[in-house]
Amino acid sequence: MLNESTLAVIRATVPVLKTHGETITRHFYRKLFAEHPEVREFFNQAHQADGAQPRALAGAVLAYAANIDRLDALKDALPLIIHKHAALGVLPEHYPVVGKCLLAAIAEVLGDAATPEVLDAWAAAYGQLAELLIAAEESVYRANAAQPGGWRGPREFRVARKVIESDVITSFHLVPVDGGELARFTPGQYVTLLLEIGGQKVRRTYSLSDAPGQPHYRISVKREPNGVASNHLHDRVKEGDVLKLLPPCGSFTLVDAPRPLVLLTAGVGITPALSMLNAAAATGREIVFIHAARNARVHAFADHVRELARRFRNVRTCFVYEEAESGHLPDVVGRVTPDVLGSHLPADRDVDLYFLGPKGFMAGALKAARALGVPAAQVRYEFFGPLEALES
Repeated sequence: MLNESTLAVIRATVPVLKTHGETITRHFYRKLFAEHPEVREFFNQAHQADGAQPRALAGAVLAYAANIDRLDALKDALPLIIHKHAALGVLPEHYPVVGKCLLAAIAEVLGDAATPEVLDAWAAAYGQLAELLIAAEESVYRANAAQPGGWRGPREFRVARKVIESDVITSFHLVPVDGGELARFTPGQYVTLLLEIGGQKVRRTYSLSDAPGQPHYRISVKREPNGVASNHLHDRVKEGDVLKLLPPCGSFTLVDAPRPLVLLTAGVGITPALSMLNAAAATGREIVFIHAARNARVHAFADHVRELARRFRNVRTCFVYEEAESGHLPDVVGRVTPDVLGSHLPADRDVDLYFLGPKGFMAGALKAARALGVPAAQVRYEFFGPLEALES
């Protein structure tokens, strides 16, 4: 536990972090990668280039400082961090490296304002957070390894099938090389691929896009214009190749409830929702599946979702395309507006709403959910970055 004098110093730094937090985190990442290049594989460099990762870390550090004496206020945010770290294989020995570079970045950016008292307080605060995360991540590792078919660390999987789902999304069906059992997962979870591309080690997380209980894991990958990993998977990885996977993780998961389920997605955000849909369709639970895409050519799994709606009366669909093309008319032309979403909600708004997609889409979905009166506790999403980025 931190003593009161340390807590007071941390609280006093909150205004400074609001002003200089992102500058500190940008400096931190430059320092970390320069001095410890071995950790680069844990970070998506595209998120460094566009500033998403520094902004996310700055938001997390600020939230930690602002709630330093009431960490229970972070209970909703911590599982996301813990599962992300466990998914990537973050280990206890990584924390001292990060702590050293973070404290150095604080000192170098703040200059004379980073007094010994401030640095000592932040060293203690970081140590407390590291201990909390290390213990929580270890519990995830142990749970993953203990279940039937579970494992810890990398495990080799063979690409059994490679299936083109749309102009931009391709699926990979993965089976364990050792022939052993597959660990079950909760719809919405993801796995991490350990790749080597151009001599560089890369780790990328991809949602599992089918229901649990299949004889394989399936990931469905969107080709990003400058995506190092996605282009490698699309262009280089073929059926029969072997990939290394870390076990399924993730806290954005389907919760069993009697309420209607609304799955609202855009683009490749369809992948975890598809796992949820496939798992829940036969349960009788009322489901509305709303998906937004630019056009039919980039809309993956459209026929599969339509077939589920034909087979199960409890499943309804709504496809929204920005561009309508002859022979591929959607239910709605344009974008998902509050009116579109509201037309698929019951009058009492008592639903579980899950949404995922590009940042702008998610910001609109969150705003619409609030405006329409969907209970906040029943709105679920996964977002890379500080919540303020969706609320602005």
